[in-house]
Amino acid sequence: MAGVTLKDLVKRYPTGFQAVNSINLEIHDKEFVVLVGPSGCAKSTTLRMVAGLEDITDGLIKIGDRVVNDVRSKDRNIAMVFQNYALYPHMDVYRNMAFALKLRKFPKEEIDRRVRKAADILGIVPLLDRKPKQLSGGQRQRVAVGRAIVREPEVFLFDEPLSNLDAKLRVTMRAEITKLQHKLETTMIYVTHDQVEAMTLGDRIVIMKDGYIMQVGSPLELYNFPDNEFVAGFIGSPAMNFFHAKLVQADSGLAIDTGTFQVRVPKEYHDVCGSYKDKDVTLGIRPEDIADSLPEDSRGQWEKFKAVVEGIEPLGAEIILEMVSGQQSFTARVDPDSKSRLSEEVEVYFNMRKIHLFDTETQKVIPGLRPKRIVSELPGE
Repeated sequence: MAGVTLKDLVKRYPTGFQAVNSINLEIHDKEFVVLVGPSGCAKSTTLRMVAGLEDITDGLIKIGDRVVNDVRSKDRNIAMVFQNYALYPHMDVYRNMAFALKLRKFPKEEIDRRVRKAADILGIVPLLDRKPKQLSGGQRQRVAVGRAIVREPEVFLFDEPLSNLDAKLRVTMRAEITKLQHKLETTMIYVTHDQVEAMTLGDRIVIMKDGYIMQVGSPLELYNFPDNEFVAGFIGSPAMNFFHAKLVQADSGLAIDTGTFQVRVPKEYHDVCGSYKDKDVTLGIRPEDIADSLPEDSRGQWEKFKAVVEGIEPLGAEIILEMVSGQQSFTARVDPDSKSRLSEEVEVYFNMRKIHLFDTETQKVIPGLRPKRIVSELPGE
């Protein structure tokens, strides 16, 4: 098994377009890392460079202790699972899984051992004599993964492997891939545009935009402590609400004035925010940190103002409210017993200890201002 190192990695095409902009990333042995970002962010290009399917313009790629810049793909000891499965339709499952090993002249006994071991891990032993057309989408995906497993690679690479599956099957396959990684204890690099996949699969997530790495961290780090507006808005569903605002002096200290409503800044943030007084900032708050009634056992600092309910989406365990206050539109995720009604004006509460403030010019989070966890809210503390 092995880790993967990307150092000052650049991909520039003959047209002059630079797809990957000097990225640096250290992936540890046995780690599951997810590359995620919108279309065109170069996540798949980065993965293909690791696989040896794209030439590197500049920089360095190491798998384990070996620099593989000039090593052919088949000699890198990696295995890749593609979006379209790429199964041979005229071969049964067994022969599909065994094909790469036969090309490499492995002994029949070793091929049989590896194929049956992989089939047992994936629960597809009863399918070994079937053709791909006789399989469901999820079964085909398992065969594609099995074909990678039999190679016993140092690193697994996944390029949006679940995008062709329906929503319910994607949830099932996410769980199976997580179990597989724990069983194999192998380094895995996974590419997706789906932030839910990224949050549920990865030990760490690499968020990319326009060929740059915007932030690297665990799912909860990225959710709770985004470095910039892009990461804050990309992670979380529904997305974080943003309000263009100004930090102003109020009777009780500092306040955030959006032009439509004003909310007080918690006292513990005053020192951090002081240098931004009378300057433009962007207020960020997640829908789940907004309430339409003040929680009875509230230990956070809540600020209220009025807003009109413009949309209601009941989802069973929760309700999504689309709200507007003056010119400001935003989304709230509230309890299923919410009393809010369409077109009504209601009181809205912001949990001010969960706010994010960003420098409007740089779009970076204001240093030292992070949502604070209230110790007394923790079970058993």
